Amino acid sequence: MSAPRVAERKRSTKETEISVRIDLDGTGQAKVSTGIPFFDHMLEQIGRHGGFDLELTARGDLDVDTHHTIEDTGIVLGAAFAEALGDKAGVRRFASYLLPLDEALIQVALDLSGRPFLVYEVDTPPQMIGTFDPQLAEEFFRAFVTSAGITLHLKSLSGKNGHHMVEASFKGVARALRDAVRVEGGDIPSTKEVL
Repeated sequence: MSAPRVAERKRSTKETEISVRIDLDGTGQAKVSTGIPFFDHMLEQIGRHGGFDLELTARGDLDVDTHHTIEDTGIVLGAAFAEALGDKAGVRRFASYLLPLDEALIQVALDLSGRPFLVYEVDTPPQMIGTFDPQLAEEFFRAFVTSAGITLHLKSLSGKNGHHMVEASFKGVARALRDAVRVEGGDIPSTKEVL
């Protein structure tokens, strides 16, 4: 039996305090509390559609802005994800997904390469979604992929409703992560023999 792919990470700064526990081989159960309701809903999508058990709490300086909380959550979640993956032996590594949500269609492609890179071309309208600024979705994904060592391309192929476009992005990334972390063998999927 292989080792559990579970990790816990914490980060405390003057601006935020974040705690994450993730199990990559879970059942999609997510308990999230950040003080930003729509962001909680998006992080729950990562757990549910990624098939990960996720426990995440964040306390941040929301009286200043939501930016610090959202970005720092990406940093800590990415670090926990990378730790849970370990040496990546046997994983599929690459995955892509097209995810529709009503009029919105999002294209996702990713590589668990160890080389962080984000191409973000999701053209959401600028209107707030509750207390969530849709521009901060890009900041979350940048922080996440940087800490996790993932190359991620996200592109909107259609969409007008910001809620639909952001939610489709999170669901699409979750589904692609679910495919990429699936274990298919025992070798590290790289000619370098390290990721």
